[in-house]
Amino acid sequence: MNIPENAKELLIGLDNLAIIYLEQGYYDKAEPLYLQALELRKKLLGEEHPDVAQSLNNLALLYSEQKRYEQAESLYFQALELLKKNSGEEHPDVAQSLNNLALLYSEQKRYEQAQSFYIQALELRKKLLGEEHPDVAQSLNSLAGLYSEQGYYEEAESLYLQSLELLKKASGEEYPDVAQSLNNLAVIYEEQGYYEEAESLYLQSLKLLKKLLGEEHPDVAQSLNNLAVLYSEQGRYEEAEPLYLEALELRKKLLGEEHPDVAQSLNNLALIYSEQERYKEAQSLYLQALELLKKTSGEEHPDVAQTLNSLALLYSEQGHYEQAEPLYLQALELRKKLLGNEHPDIAISLNSLALLYSEQKRYEKAEPLYLQALELLKKLFGEEHPDVATSLSNLAGLYSEQGYYEQAEPLYLQALELKKNYWGMSTLR
Repeated sequence: MNIPENAKELLIGLDNLAIIYLEQGYYDKAEPLYLQALELRKKLLGEEHPDVAQSLNNLALLYSEQKRYEQAESLYFQALELLKKNSGEEHPDVAQSLNNLALLYSEQKRYEQAQSFYIQALELRKKLLGEEHPDVAQSLNSLAGLYSEQGYYEEAESLYLQSLELLKKASGEEYPDVAQSLNNLAVIYEEQGYYEEAESLYLQSLKLLKKLLGEEHPDVAQSLNNLAVLYSEQGRYEEAEPLYLEALELRKKLLGEEHPDVAQSLNNLALIYSEQERYKEAQSLYLQALELLKKTSGEEHPDVAQTLNSLALLYSEQGHYEQAEPLYLQALELRKKLLGNEHPDIAISLNSLALLYSEQKRYEKAEPLYLQALELLKKLFGEEHPDVATSLSNLAGLYSEQGYYEQAEPLYLQALELKKNYWGMSTLR
C-alpha cells in the first residue's frame, strides 16, 4: 500500500523531530510525536504493516530510556510478532527486534532472558548475513557486555576481541564502531583492575573518535568521561578533573544545559570532589544534578534515586546523619517503586542505609538491612558473586564492631574464599 507523498513527509517529520527530542532527553516532547506517527501509520497502512513495527520499536526505545520497562517490553513483543508475521521467522529485522528485547532485559538485570535473546539474534544474523557481517560484530559486542556485567570477564574479553577483529576486517581500522569496541574492551580491563591496559585502549578510542568525528561530538565527550572515571578510580584526581570539566562543557555546548548527560557529568565531578573532601563543591554539583534530572526525567526516575543516594552518602561522610537518612530512605522507596523489590539497586540502597545505621551504632536497625541485601544479591547473582562477598564482609564488620567475633569470623572467611576463587591466580596478568 502506497502512502500519499504529503503523508510520507509528515511521518518523516514526526520521526525526525521525535529523535531530536529523544537525543536531548526531552522525553515528554518525543512521546506524543511517536504516538502520532504510530497512529498515522496504522490508519494509512493497516495494523499489520512492517512500518507499524518500526513505530512500535521507536516508542519502546523511548519508554526504555525512561525506565518504563513494562510498556517497552509490550511494544517490543508486538513489533517482534508483527515482523515475524510479515517477513517470516528468519529476517534481519527479526534479529534486530530480538536484540532490542535482549537489551531491555539486560538493563533490568534479567540476565538469563537477555542472554537467550542475544544468542538467538546472533545465530540468526550469522545464518542470514554471514559470519563476517558488522551486525554479527554488534551481536558479539552485546553478548560480551552482558557477560561483563555479570563478572564473566574471560568470556566477555573473547567476544569483544572477536568483534573488534571482525569490525576491522569489515570496515577498516578507522571506523567509529572500532573506537566503540576499543572502549568496551577497556571497560572490562578497568573492572578487573588492569588499569594500564584500560588506559591505553581508552586513549586509542579517544584519538580515533576525535579524528573521525571531530573534537566536538557527544561520543568524544563520553570518551573523555570514561578516561576520567579510570583516573578517578586510581586516585589520579588532578588528571581526572580537567577531563570531567572538558566533557561537561562539551555536553553543555552540544546538547544544551538541560540534558541528562550534563547531569551525569555534574554527578561525576561531584564524586571526585567528595573523594577529595571538597564537600561544599560536591554538594553544590549534586544538588544541580538532582534538579536537572527531576526537570528532564521527572521526579520518579532511577537516576534521581541514584543522585539522592549519592547526596546522602556525601552527608553521611561528613557525619550529617540526620540529613542523610531521609535521602537514603527516599532513594530506597523510589527504587522499589520503579525497579521492583528484586533489583541490584535495591541491594545498594539497603547496604547504604545499613552502613549509616552502623556508623550511628544503631546496630539493631543495620543488621536486618544487611541480611536483606545479602539474600537479594544471592538470589540475583548466585552464591559466588563478588558482590555477595562484599555483602558478607559488611555483615561480618557489623558483628565485629559489637564484639561478636564468633559470628563475624565465618562470614569473613566465606567472603575471603569467594574473593580468592573469583580473583584467582588465572586472572593475573
